[in-house]
Amino acid sequence: MATLKGRVIKEGRARGIALVSPEPIGFLGGVDPETGIVVEKGHPLEGQSVAGRVLVFPTGKGSTVGSYTLYRLAKKGLAPAAIINAQSEPIVAVGAIISDIPMLDQVDIGQITTGDRVSIEGEVIEIG
Repeated sequence: MATLKGRVIKEGRARGIALVSPEPIGFLGGVDPETGIVVEKGHPLEGQSVAGRVLVFPTGKGSTVGSYTLYRLAKKGLAPAAIINAQSEPIVAVGAIISDIPMLDQVDIGQITTGDRVSIEGEVIEIG
């Protein structure tokens, strides 16, 4: 089992299977708020669901409405279980906070692979 630490953006506990993107994610227009499926054409996660996954990606991108898209996903039970970023930015941070999604950044995301079992408690990430 590997252990990483990060900076807490939204405190919480979560566990789930990692879904890792090497590219930034934009939630407005990039993730369907009705299904939780990544719909951005050509994105490495296109066609995959973020629902219940520990979503790992370098940083967010796009419109501030992306925060509300995360909130809509949470209200429908389709949000990620947690979010881990290399570097947080305000759109995803606000979305995680208002949606009560645990979130960490300043993490070496290269240590996490899609399919890993990940648990988060506070600033600690356990992989394995």
